[in-house]
Amino acid sequence: MNIYLVLLILSILFLLFIKKYINKKRNSQLGRVWSATIYLMIICCIGLVLQILFSKSFNIPPIYFDYIVYIGTCFLPIAILFIGKIYTNTTIKLKKRYLLLFIFPITTLLVLWTNDFHHLFYKKYSIYLEDTVVGPYSYIHYIYEYTFLFLGIFYLLKFSIKNSGFFSKQSLLIVLGLSIPVIANILGTFKIIPMTIYVTPICFSFTLFFLAIAMFKYNFLEVSPIALQKIVDRISDSYIVINNSNIITDFNKTFLTTFQLTASEIRKKNIIDFLNKSEYKINFTKFSNNIKKAYTTSKTQKFNETFAKINKTFTIEISDIVSQDKYLGCIILFKDITQHIQDMETIKNNQEMLIERERLASLGQMIGGISHNLKTPIFSIAGGLEAIKDLVYEYKASIDSPQVTKEDMYSIGTDIEEWIDKLKGHLEYMSDIITAVKGQAVAFSENSFGNFEISEVFKHVEILMKHDLKHSFVNLYTTNEVPENINLTGNMNGLVQVIDNLIANAIYAYKSMGKTDQVIDLSAKYIEYTNTIEIRVKDYGPGLPKEVQKKLFKEMITTKGKEGTGLGLFMSASNIKAQFKGTLSYETAEGKGTTFIISLPVFTVKADQ
Repeated sequence: MNIYLVLLILSILFLLFIKKYINKKRNSQLGRVWSATIYLMIICCIGLVLQILFSKSFNIPPIYFDYIVYIGTCFLPIAILFIGKIYTNTTIKLKKRYLLLFIFPITTLLVLWTNDFHHLFYKKYSIYLEDTVVGPYSYIHYIYEYTFLFLGIFYLLKFSIKNSGFFSKQSLLIVLGLSIPVIANILGTFKIIPMTIYVTPICFSFTLFFLAIAMFKYNFLEVSPIALQKIVDRISDSYIVINNSNIITDFNKTFLTTFQLTASEIRKKNIIDFLNKSEYKINFTKFSNNIKKAYTTSKTQKFNETFAKINKTFTIEISDIVSQDKYLGCIILFKDITQHIQDMETIKNNQEMLIERERLASLGQMIGGISHNLKTPIFSIAGGLEAIKDLVYEYKASIDSPQVTKEDMYSIGTDIEEWIDKLKGHLEYMSDIITAVKGQAVAFSENSFGNFEISEVFKHVEILMKHDLKHSFVNLYTTNEVPENINLTGNMNGLVQVIDNLIANAIYAYKSMGKTDQVIDLSAKYIEYTNTIEIRVKDYGPGLPKEVQKKLFKEMITTKGKEGTGLGLFMSASNIKAQFKGTLSYETAEGKGTTFIISLPVFTVKADQ
């Protein structure tokens, strides 16, 4: 008896260990049923442990301990039936008619507990099954017990056969585990082999072993077992499964609906022959080649295909199905992208219109700035020429005058030279304006890439934004901490345009506050450990509203109302990423202003002179 006692105690400990794990899943209907099942198993084992320990010692008839054992034994088949149903259907709705299932186990317990008066359950009780003589009611008990056990196993087996793969491994393990005590029970009950009543609960130790594998190896109860066919029939994407001979073995309802087919038209058909003979008019050679690639490379093949018959375009993904290094076939997924393509075409057309509008607005703004920027040097040159003209007349008049000394003549020449130097400065300023404007004009039509320094960028920005800053009473303070030997590679004019847009936004932020004499800080520094140049445009305005922050850089949004298109920051972020492989980010705080940060990777470092 000692060996049975040890095995039963070990079974109880193992049950408690499994129960502790399942407690984490108690919110699951399946988890709750498993908990109930384990409690019933524990009751069986405890009853038998008590029988071994106290039956002979206290001269208590062993059948009285079976009264405890049968509390677990009678309800265990029902618990296993519910496990099978829930495992197959994910969850079940508890209906009142399910209460009828408990009539048999309750009746059995009442018959057993009153067995001394009628002997309907046992005529002769023994812990050795071959010596036991059962009463007529025992056969009724065995019928309902094995019926429910086999029904539970049937549901699990049906599920595993219907759905091959990950989840069926769980159910097969559970079926195998439950089969051990069932088979042992049958062999003992029908006296095929000699057996004690202790064997059946010990056999459940093997059940728990397989259950543990299902839990820990295949994450049983981590994801509720599902009726896969119901799930795949409801997904929006179509799929078919082909075997290693390219024969269609499975599909979902979405596939049949989308391709206007019936199950009989495609089941057990060769996918290549079917597509070749069908009216879908696709490139079946490409289709066939991608199936071969999925098989030979074990990599998912992805391509787009338009099916003329149904006027739809799909992204098709072909993935191989491999088990234990053996190729079983492929799953072919059809993702309908027809609407996506139409939407993208609409967005593209709308974007082109908005971009053209933005370009024209920027061009008009730039021309307005040019006219104001050129007025000052032109007026200065005109004034300088008049001054030189006066000095020339004075020089001519003084040539024959005896009162004009040699020193006076030198003084006139010096004044002329000073005015010429001033005119040169104005002309250089005009030349810089023309160069900057020419670069920006080119940026509207084409991209020109090259190496450039941050100082060149800041110079162009100051020239182009001078009028807007002056007109808005805003001061621009620039700080360049980038070493002269650090160069950027890309479209300099595009970067100038981005910075101009950020400064224009900052100016508008101050304008919306009704404030003047404000400051915008434009700074740049080289960050050595990331090998990037960081350009910051900082204002001290109201900050960005939260609703704008959520959409910034993700879509076209503006705070300027009718004055803005929303393209500025959206296109700026796109340009920084596309032309420089950089990023555009921001920092903002309500009432404290906003800083836009342009991070650009450095690819060129000039050799020190």
